[in-house]
Amino acid sequence: MAFFSKLKERLFKSSSKLEEGLEAIVADAPDAKPETAADTVPEPAPGEVPQPPSETPAATPAELPHMPDEVPAAPAETPMEPPQELPGQAPSSAASLAEKPGLLGRIFGRGESSAPRRVLDDAMIESLEEVLIQADMGVETALRVTANLAEGRMGRKLSVAEIKGLLAGEIARIMEPVARPLPLYAKKPQVVLVVGVNGSGKTTTIGKLASQFRAAGKKVVIAAGDTFRAAAVEQLQVWGARAGVPVMTAPEGSDPASLAFDAMDRAEREGADLLLIDTAGRLQNRQDLMEELAKIVRVIRKKDASAPHNTLLVLDATTGQNALSQVDTFRKLADVSGLVMTKLDGTAKGGVLVALADRFGLPIHAIGVGEQIDDLAPFDPQDFACALVGMDG
Repeated sequence: MAFFSKLKERLFKSSSKLEEGLEAIVADAPDAKPETAADTVPEPAPGEVPQPPSETPAATPAELPHMPDEVPAAPAETPMEPPQELPGQAPSSAASLAEKPGLLGRIFGRGESSAPRRVLDDAMIESLEEVLIQADMGVETALRVTANLAEGRMGRKLSVAEIKGLLAGEIARIMEPVARPLPLYAKKPQVVLVVGVNGSGKTTTIGKLASQFRAAGKKVVIAAGDTFRAAAVEQLQVWGARAGVPVMTAPEGSDPASLAFDAMDRAEREGADLLLIDTAGRLQNRQDLMEELAKIVRVIRKKDASAPHNTLLVLDATTGQNALSQVDTFRKLADVSGLVMTKLDGTAKGGVLVALADRFGLPIHAIGVGEQIDDLAPFDPQDFACALVGMDG
């Protein structure tokens, strides 16, 4: 709950932009005006048979039919020992948001009957698409979200609050399959290679992950593989001292592949659960640096053919749609297995995370909204969807 409050507060740039756009869409309707409760036809709940109009008084909340409890989805099978979740991970589900539109329709039909509404038509759909594209959701994803939102609802009058609830449900549905904490398997040490372009937040993310796993009782070793930047090594050493985690370093300009090999040897000797290997910030158009990254992978596989067991790509949310090209490039070069999105507090276009989930389907292990240790948390699709559109969780 604390992280959700922080996420909502720091995603305000994105949510306020979306909210402004939605309010403008409804306000621009030629027939936009407050409605009375008598004018509002609430949307039936899933499975509920619509009833004809009646002259009897409306049912009180206590008389509404009982809504069935959700049935949790069966857990996905994994080829190895079930992964452990990041510390503080809470169960999440898009199912509740997916079911909310009907319930929201009934609630808002009574509680917000005075809110301005607009008929959902083709013009409104186009306006919604534009708002989502401006939030960096991308054209394809924006089209998919609005098409799903419109299904079965064309011709209905919707308020801003109802649209926000429907959008949150569609966003959560896209994000739910990719929301997975960083897994820890029985294999020791588990080697996690962390890659990304310059300034994406790799070093800080490694420090936060190391601290969190150490606090959860795991033995962690860090390898400062960015041997070209003394500042990156010093930053990792600060995080290592703070978390009580050893940080292996090498002289500036040393071969990072050699350091990674030595770090694997140490992690094995000391019985570490997790080895986090930092790498130099790499621009995807710098072929020499990319070849060096491939060398690191080749060398550590001489020690363990199954390593790296995870390759995390750290992305900066402020780069917008460029994040998609980074994922595409790093997947080919480093067999990326999961994503961490940082700096969501610094962008007005948080929708890029939705586009990434929709296009690539890679696990999103964590998101960051600041520089403090608790500003990195496991990704919760429902919390993210609500924060993005400006809803309370």
